[in-house]
Amino acid sequence: MTTAEATTNAFGLTETHLEIREHARGVARKFVAPRAHDIDEAGEFPDDIRRIFMEQGLFGLPYDEEHGGTGTGTLALIIAIEEIAKVCATSALLLAVQELGSLPIKFAATDEQKSHWLPRLASGESLAAYGLTEPESGSDSAGMRTTAVLKDGEWVLNGGKRFITNAGVADVYTIFAKTDLEAGHAGISAFIVPADAPGFSIGKFEKKMGIKGSTTGELFFDDCRIPAENILGEPGTGFTLAMKVLDHSRPGVAAQGLGIAGGAIEYSGKYLLEREQFGKPIAYQQGLQWMLADMETRTVAARELLYRAAWMIDAGGVSRETLTKYSAMAKLACTDAAMAITTDAVQLLGGYGYIQEYPVERMMRDA
Repeated sequence: MTTAEATTNAFGLTETHLEIREHARGVARKFVAPRAHDIDEAGEFPDDIRRIFMEQGLFGLPYDEEHGGTGTGTLALIIAIEEIAKVCATSALLLAVQELGSLPIKFAATDEQKSHWLPRLASGESLAAYGLTEPESGSDSAGMRTTAVLKDGEWVLNGGKRFITNAGVADVYTIFAKTDLEAGHAGISAFIVPADAPGFSIGKFEKKMGIKGSTTGELFFDDCRIPAENILGEPGTGFTLAMKVLDHSRPGVAAQGLGIAGGAIEYSGKYLLEREQFGKPIAYQQGLQWMLADMETRTVAARELLYRAAWMIDAGGVSRETLTKYSAMAKLACTDAAMAITTDAVQLLGGYGYIQEYPVERMMRDA
């Protein structure tokens, strides 16, 4: 049993979870790792990896069986994201954002809407995106300026979104807009916007430091028309829905960070055993051993927090305040660990840490 397995059984890790870990690890090493460098260098969306995830059933992990998923829940998805992120953060984001974009549909859609969209998302046939952030409103959701007006049996959207992951490749967007300009948070509603909706378009794509194969771009709505039934839930419930979605999706981002950290540790440890100076591997130098020990300790601690948050989601019955707290703490711990550990990994490799032939500089940029 590995360290990760030994430290998570308290949170309900089952034989199924262990099998999913081995499956995801195999997919990562066989299919994703050989492509990671080229995905980063080209900065292009890896549709071939998306197809592999479809064939290997990875998209279906967080979806119920009735909608074509495996019914294995959040912890299973977290485990898979972590394993994929060890070799390629961009590819891991495919799984995390698919859940993020589909959660509003899972939580607030009608049975008809769920039956239409969730099987496509569970299979990976369709990709999803989540549209909340705007140029003038990031954390301040009440400041959003995108509007939706009901007219002649259709919702008419005007405005724009920014920093949207999967922009241009998603088939469906869950979009938040103001249906009452005077009501603050209570004036926000959520909508399903298909990529081919009239009046919907994609703006510029951002050029990023890392995770380059994942598209991040602008969305524009110019009298964008969608059917009246494309609203998610009741008008004015969008803010509550958005916050619930973030509570349930932060662990996916945390898992990505945790995987990046784990991948950096694995590669650094291997490098220290292979690199020799003064007639023996530099892994025997005590100072470097201390660094690795600190890196591994921080990763294990972050994993404990993340798996607890995922277990809370799967178990249910946890207050919103508690879930919000643990979800946020897990994201904080795992992403901070990713940044600190990849920085150490670059240092452990010395001059080679800055060379693109070695993956730790990519991991640091992705972190």
